[in-house]
Parts: sequence; structure tokens; C-alpha cells
Amino acid sequence: MNVQFKKGVLDLCVLVLLDKQDRYGYELVQKISEQIDISEGSIYPLLRRLTKEGYSTTYLKESTEGPPRKYYKLTDSGRTFLHELLLEWKAFSDGVNQLIKEGVTHE
Repeated sequence: MNVQFKKGVLDLCVLVLLDKQDRYGYELVQKISEQIDISEGSIYPLLRRLTKEGYSTTYLKESTEGPPRKYYKLTDSGRTFLHELLLEWKAFSDGVNQLIKEGVTHE
């Protein structure tokens, strides 16, 4: 998949997953990788930025498999931002799909 496509939707993917439940970084990488080919290194800077911008918070939770894990939790402003992104995504994807449909039918 085109790198620019992925870059533009990773925020949305992370926020959607955090809206459902708190998750740790590697868990997010695994979940997103089931649908989109991404590298582990692309998620952690995004998580730091979302936290710095106030869209998520972090906390440590004990793990049975080693050291405590840093979990990410969506804030209220993160949910508001997610809602805005979802509206933008719908309008954008509807527009692109319409252009594709028009392009395909006029060949």
C-alpha cells in the first residue's frame, strides 16, 4: 500500500482502536497490522504525539509477561478529535469513491 495513504489514516486507526479499549503500543501495532502493513516504528511516534496533544493519556499496568506495560487511553478531547476525523474520512472516502466510479464507467 502507498506509504502516503497509510500515513494519513494511522491517526484514525489508532484513535478508533483506543476508543474501544485502552491498549499498549505493541498491541496497537499487531491489531493494525492485521489490516494494513505497518512497521512498529511508525506507531510509537504517533502515540507520543497524540499524548502530547492531549488526545490520549498513559498509565502503567503490570504484565504477566515481563515489565509493566504502558497503556494508552483516549481522553474526552481525543474522542472529539476522533469524531471530527471520522466525519472528514467519510466525506473524503465518499468523494474518492465517487471519482473512481465515474472514472471506471467512462472508459
